[in-house]
Amino acid sequence: MWVGGLNMLGLTLADHLRASTPPSADQPKDLSFGKAKNCILLYLYGSPSQLELADMKPDAPPEIRGELKAIRSSLPGCDVCELLPYTSRVMDRVTVLRSLTHKHPIHGVAYATTGIDNIDVAMELNPHDGRHWPFVGSVVSYLEQQKKTRKAVPDNIALPWPFSSRRTGEVQRAGPYAAYLGSRYHPHYTEFVGEATREITKTLQGKYETFKEPYVGIAPNGRFTLGDAATPTAEMTLDRLDRRKSLLAQFDDARRLRGEAPATYEEHRRTAYEMISTSTVRDALDISRESVKTRENYGMTVFGQASLAARRLVEAGSKFVTVFWDEFGFAGSGWDTHWEHYPRMKNELMPGFDRAFSGLILDLEQRGMLDDTLVVMLSEHGRTPKITTVNGGGRDHWAQAYTALFAGGGTARGRVVGKTDKIGGTVTDRPTSPKDVLATMYHLLGYDLETMLRDKTGRPVPIIPGGSVVRELLA
Repeated sequence: MWVGGLNMLGLTLADHLRASTPPSADQPKDLSFGKAKNCILLYLYGSPSQLELADMKPDAPPEIRGELKAIRSSLPGCDVCELLPYTSRVMDRVTVLRSLTHKHPIHGVAYATTGIDNIDVAMELNPHDGRHWPFVGSVVSYLEQQKKTRKAVPDNIALPWPFSSRRTGEVQRAGPYAAYLGSRYHPHYTEFVGEATREITKTLQGKYETFKEPYVGIAPNGRFTLGDAATPTAEMTLDRLDRRKSLLAQFDDARRLRGEAPATYEEHRRTAYEMISTSTVRDALDISRESVKTRENYGMTVFGQASLAARRLVEAGSKFVTVFWDEFGFAGSGWDTHWEHYPRMKNELMPGFDRAFSGLILDLEQRGMLDDTLVVMLSEHGRTPKITTVNGGGRDHWAQAYTALFAGGGTARGRVVGKTDKIGGTVTDRPTSPKDVLATMYHLLGYDLETMLRDKTGRPVPIIPGGSVVRELLA
């Protein structure tokens, strides 16, 4: 028998005792707990190189440091890549974690965002593998819904489109799904309606193709919609119409895959209709309400404008919003720079990230929202220290050491946590796991780490078993 089990709020007996017992005079209150009212997760699929982000190694050999130079940032002791001039100016508001490490150098989005103990390629390519654990945003949505507080804006929204739906191939990657919590807690995905304005030629194992790339540039009339609120426009191609999945279609697919009971399914449909009909969500997603200057500060790319929409969504009351830099066109795109590393960093990746990240930090600060909004830039691993000799250079998968960025919501301003060796390949101080990052996020959002969920067998499990708060990240 399980003693101290779940009550209707998903809390443990320990949580209840803590809540009902006032702290003693000699027990200091943890001021960081619950400091973040909401969270914006910026997820760079494919993984940027730690050596060309904020763990530069200018004294390393050329085959390690590469051709990109370091520039000073507003955070002393933390140079950044020369392709990040805007980000360099906001680093004094940021804490840099240089010591992320784990043992899975594959695209384990699920490993990075759910707290699962292990990941393999079969799981990575199957969102419905029964071994998966729930996405951090899904856990947040679940815990918030247990409070029975009716909200006009969902607590788990992801932009710019359903994850892994714009790459070649029928298989979708795992990661941002609710797993055993049920499809009701999947992220509510937006769709992007608009035109890309610049072309990029990409390569995948010797195959070249040219795409109009929305992560490089979009027309100003591009917009984000939820579900059936997306109205086809003249500029939308048949291909885009075929690719679109309404919110209700997401629920239909989830029901078929999970075999859910009709009553549960109807509850999902009611939730979908309510979301579609509310003006609060539509208004929050309407980035055209922002000034031209504000929009340009984020960069006129799908990642930049999705980051702006994320700010509007948390401002409207959403607890957790994720912006993915996803694969587009070829599989193995995004930040997965096995080939043409330097051309892609210069022409496709770094400029868009630079404007979006700096624009978001400054916008939140100017609106007085940064102290209450946790911003996390995360990926699944890093890149190899040594550059390969393929055309344009390449960096392959590397999970032994990589970097994440944190700002606002109870995190420190202007701090570097952890160290790597002289080539950025091995953690030498304060090794940190993805579980620890998630534990820190839950802590800042106000969820006790002993809070229990029930897995698919009904067994109680903590929201992040084995994870510990990274105290050095906290203000």
